[in-house]
Amino acid sequence: MKKIAVFASGNGSNFQVIAERFPLEFVFSDHRDAYVLERAKKLGVTAYAFELKEFENKAAYEHAIVELLDQHQVDLVVLAGYMKIVADTMLSRYEGRMINIHPAYLPEFPGAHGIEDAWNAGVTQSGVTVHWVDSGVDSGQIIRQERVPIFADDTLESFEERIHAMEYQLYPEVIEELLMGLESTND
Repeated sequence: MKKIAVFASGNGSNFQVIAERFPLEFVFSDHRDAYVLERAKKLGVTAYAFELKEFENKAAYEHAIVELLDQHQVDLVVLAGYMKIVADTMLSRYEGRMINIHPAYLPEFPGAHGIEDAWNAGVTQSGVTVHWVDSGVDSGQIIRQERVPIFADDTLESFEERIHAMEYQLYPEVIEELLMGLESTND
């Protein structure tokens, strides 16, 4: 069985959906007070947390993360609301095995505020994108996308709810497809 680690910085709603569907090796957060750690505890998932400020520099921080991933022999790293840009130390070891979900239809509205940016732009649709992680911000090769319309009677909150509902559907589907591909390459 392939080993999955989920990285999250905050609430962990995507983590919970994933944890309820797949056995996880662990969850990692870059915030010791992130609610995702509480979710992990309730679900019986091993959790780790340490913050960048605890290290001399970002390379040392990422080196500690890579050691954790290597120690657990993780096959797939799933970023689910992880708000740090992944740098060379992690990418050099896990590129091609690290995915991210973004709450917009990339390349439209990259960055931390994809939902609000789409809403404020007055577009009639946005979406959700799952992509491979590279050195850029939401710039990795797209794995799968789904459109989410913005209706005339929508509020930002109702649109955001539909975006999240699509995330909760799409991410587990993509993870399952990737795991099946990983399994078949090792047969």
